Amino acid sequence: MSVVRVRTWAVIAAMVAASVPSAASAESRHARVDRQIADLDQGGGQSTQKLRVIVQPGRNSAAVLKALRSRGVSIRRNHARIGRMAVELSRRDLKWLETLDGVDSLSLDAPVTAAPLANSEFTEGRTFTSLGKGKSYGNQTVGANSLITGDGSTFNGNELRALLGVANDAHRGAGVGIAVIDSGIAPVADLADRITAFYDFTNGQGGVPTTPVDGYGHGTHVAGLAAGSGLMSNGQYEGVAPDAHLIGLRVLDDSGSGSTSDVLAAVEFAIANKAALGIDVINMSLGHPPLESATTDPLVQAVQAATQAGIIVVVSAGNVGVNATTGQIGYAGILSPGNAPNAITVASAKPMGTLDPTDDLVANYSSRGPSWIDGYAKPDVAVPGQMLLAPAAPGSFLVTHYPSLLSADGNYIALSGTSMAAGVESGLVALVLEANREARLVPTAPDLTANAIKAFMEYTAIPMHDATGADYDRLSQGAGRVNGQGVMALAQSVDTSVPVGSPWLTTAVVPSSTYDGVQIPWAQNLVWGNNIVWGENIIWGENIVWGENIVWGENIVWGENIVWGENIVWGESYNGGGK
Repeated sequence: MSVVRVRTWAVIAAMVAASVPSAASAESRHARVDRQIADLDQGGGQSTQKLRVIVQPGRNSAAVLKALRSRGVSIRRNHARIGRMAVELSRRDLKWLETLDGVDSLSLDAPVTAAPLANSEFTEGRTFTSLGKGKSYGNQTVGANSLITGDGSTFNGNELRALLGVANDAHRGAGVGIAVIDSGIAPVADLADRITAFYDFTNGQGGVPTTPVDGYGHGTHVAGLAAGSGLMSNGQYEGVAPDAHLIGLRVLDDSGSGSTSDVLAAVEFAIANKAALGIDVINMSLGHPPLESATTDPLVQAVQAATQAGIIVVVSAGNVGVNATTGQIGYAGILSPGNAPNAITVASAKPMGTLDPTDDLVANYSSRGPSWIDGYAKPDVAVPGQMLLAPAAPGSFLVTHYPSLLSADGNYIALSGTSMAAGVESGLVALVLEANREARLVPTAPDLTANAIKAFMEYTAIPMHDATGADYDRLSQGAGRVNGQGVMALAQSVDTSVPVGSPWLTTAVVPSSTYDGVQIPWAQNLVWGNNIVWGENIIWGENIVWGENIVWGENIVWGENIVWGENIVWGESYNGGGK
């Protein structure tokens, strides 16, 4: 595979144009189709083969529904909140549906996965399954009961909160609910009393209340990083927001796989039950390769709907940042729904054995931007996600297949990936919400919006540099390494109860944070270098961030960053990859 050096977005746009149906072809079929359906149209196969498809009808959805029923098409779910219908039909009926008047777009009900780095081919030239208790990592030795970092060093005490600079902060996420849309949550001691509700959406179930369970183990780990109590380790491995409560929404089976329609159902359930279950944050450490524009992608539209309903959605960027064969860093690897404009999309940072955030590195496996097809600015920030210990789900797939990653007592497992980074970020968002609620003068004032919290995360972030001292580009780190100490200070200085159009800063904020006695300046910019003026531009009720999305203009230069050959992360041969 040849190496190309891409300097402008125009090159990406040209390559994308070659990989998606043209506007003319879409018009001739009436409905826009994703890449999977386009491939089916060009390939062979039995006309009676059954397929699951997600339909986006136009304005007259009732007419489309009537036509589907008259054709005998099975209606599996009606996703009314995002204007989609999940159906099952034959390939012959799919061809008919593509030309049905009133259908705007069609997407295959794509499989979604959630796999930590330990179960992924996208490693940094190492076999992660050989790591764990007493095993070698680089030139270091991994301890039996410790947070495992980029250089194999360990921390004592409350590691995650210390890494974020909030170890001594009194806020612990009380009153904040985090919905974990994943493989479930095992009711282990660290999590049992945190789980206030649990529903199963696998196999087309419409949200069945059940006893908490996790046959894969991924959701348990993510939930523990966000809100585990640390009870099994005497508090050493508690999550970032140990007083937050958890709502388990199981969409992935015991192999870590699921369907887009099941995830859509879970997101819609979270929106509908936001108040009843106290859902403030959604964690989505799952996804699939982008198959169409974010404007029609069902997963992206579900995330957009959730944020518009007042839920903060944290999504992992993906673990396809490095070519497993060549070891080259690649760009445009953001998975869906990490390309959702309103989501907080996180890259994975590698702590290097210190509490100093300035020496953290961006993990090679962490997916870089821009988003495929649309070119959205992602990721938003980088968050610690490298070999983090969190609760293990007894008897789960990850525990039984990767015993070397277990702690000595078997209660915790060390995993890496942007999935883990998302869990840490979800816990931090819970702290921010709690801190701001306490700071505002009117208790009934509205919570910080998703865009506002993302802006705070970016503004207070700490710029990152690689092992040689060179600055990372914004496609790799977003605004920089997340700074819990800084974002908490900012959240406690904003009062959302002030009238619309009035400045909402109640106290002056010094744009720097102190770690280990060293004062570190904040990035003080939003998105990719578009500086804002501190003070007057942070006004409640105004569009302080970026509205629906951010796209690059034609003046974005990539410099000498390497992109993978003609495929750019995935081409026709890409077969997935976990998060």
